[in-house]
Amino acid sequence: QVQLVESGGGLVQAGGSLRLSCAASGTIFNFNVMGWYRRAPGKQRELVAEITGGGSTYYADSVKGRFIISRDNAKNTVSLQMNSLKPEDTAVYYCHGRSSRYTNYWGQGTQVTVSS
Repeated sequence: QVQLVESGGGLVQAGGSLRLSCAASGTIFNFNVMGWYRRAPGKQRELVAEITGGGSTYYADSVKGRFIISRDNAKNTVSLQMNSLKPEDTAVYYCHGRSSRYTNYWGQGTQVTVSS
């Protein structure tokens, strides 16, 4: 059974940094795309950043220049370095992986809270 397990969430003051990590287990294949979504209270889930196996990246406009996504294909992990955090970044962050057969996998979510 494929599992994505996140770590690294927590509470931080505005302007601070956090690093989220996600490790995949139970699979021998590499995801075509890995990324991070978030859901803030009262809002829909949104794509924050994603990265292909070849290293191409996408960032939501709201995090460009502040967040950096990276992955280790050998270890089947993806990370999100979040800098200059703002209160509006407060959300539950979910790790996502999409296989070559377009099957989506999700982590359980990790809370990120940014205080003003």
